[in-house]
Amino acid sequence: MITVLLVSQLLVWIVLALLVFAGIALTRQVGILFERVAPIGALTAASGPSVGSAAPRLFLEALDGTAITIGGPLPAGTGRLVLFVSSRCPICRKLIPIAVRFGRSERLDVVFAGDGEDDEQRALVARYGIADHPFVNSRELGMTYGVDKLPHALLLDDRGLIVAKGLVNSREQLESLVVSRDSGHVSVQDFLRTRTGGDHQQDASPSQEIDSGRLSV
Repeated sequence: MITVLLVSQLLVWIVLALLVFAGIALTRQVGILFERVAPIGALTAASGPSVGSAAPRLFLEALDGTAITIGGPLPAGTGRLVLFVSSRCPICRKLIPIAVRFGRSERLDVVFAGDGEDDEQRALVARYGIADHPFVNSRELGMTYGVDKLPHALLLDDRGLIVAKGLVNSREQLESLVVSRDSGHVSVQDFLRTRTGGDHQQDASPSQEIDSGRLSV
């Protein structure tokens, strides 16, 4: 009887040890998977001014007639998010209200930009209630910053530097711009490559392309 009890206790301890070992192995595999799978960060474009460089300064006019300068120093401690959109881009239309809320939570000055008919852009502004945010309808702006796909975002700091940029289609990708800024890396993928020494690749999300320097679908 005693022998049976001892054997049963031994088996219980063996099972417990195996469960602990399996738990440790599973935790390790989850950690490896987390390191290998890159977060859904903004896809940084090679065209246009590079991250870390001074943003080209352009003196433009918003749809409402007010003058606005893109590039150059901003009030200390502030930042500016320039989001290039089109009324004919479904991803852009989805992202506009998200960008407004994101700018509010991150204390960023949000400026929308595009290249289309003024009436079309005004209809977009009215539809999404973004009249409080400047909308710059300028082909020059998109060409200067090398915007060839939409939605495209630029994050500028108070020194007038481009601290992050890339294609975005969700709040997570907008947040990745702030992560890039705070980490000092060009992109989230670059940050992960620095940490792990591995290669992380990300496919471009569905977007709209420029045709002969004009944002279009």
